[in-house]
Amino acid sequence: MTSSSNDITYFGLTIPFLAHLGVVPEYAEGGKSRISLIIKPEFENSFHIAHGGVVMTLLDFAMGAAARSTVNQPLGAMTIDMSVSFLRPSVGKIVVEGSVLKSGKTINYCEAIVLNEAGEVTAKSSGTFMLRR
Repeated sequence: MTSSSNDITYFGLTIPFLAHLGVVPEYAEGGKSRISLIIKPEFENSFHIAHGGVVMTLLDFAMGAAARSTVNQPLGAMTIDMSVSFLRPSVGKIVVEGSVLKSGKTINYCEAIVLNEAGEVTAKSSGTFMLRR
């Protein structure tokens, strides 16, 4: 990863939306992934906490990255379904960890959690992803 947001890749993918947000890719390997983001004022809702859409975007990407990391070829991961539970406000720097619960030939069942700076889970998600070329 380089310092220019135009040069950032997300585990081999160029995703301008994530680069615009400032998402930091940490790792994606062996069915697990980790990304992080500092919640800026422009990412907040009227309660001055992370907007649910931002949190859902991060959960979705972390699960998809975990799913993609289970194969040795460049496949895309498409979200089939996703459910999210918001447990407490997400503020400051958040970390999102994704993992594959069950991996099939083309379908992966995944989960992800959002952690705040104190290590508390602020949101959790589960989803089904299809791997495709």
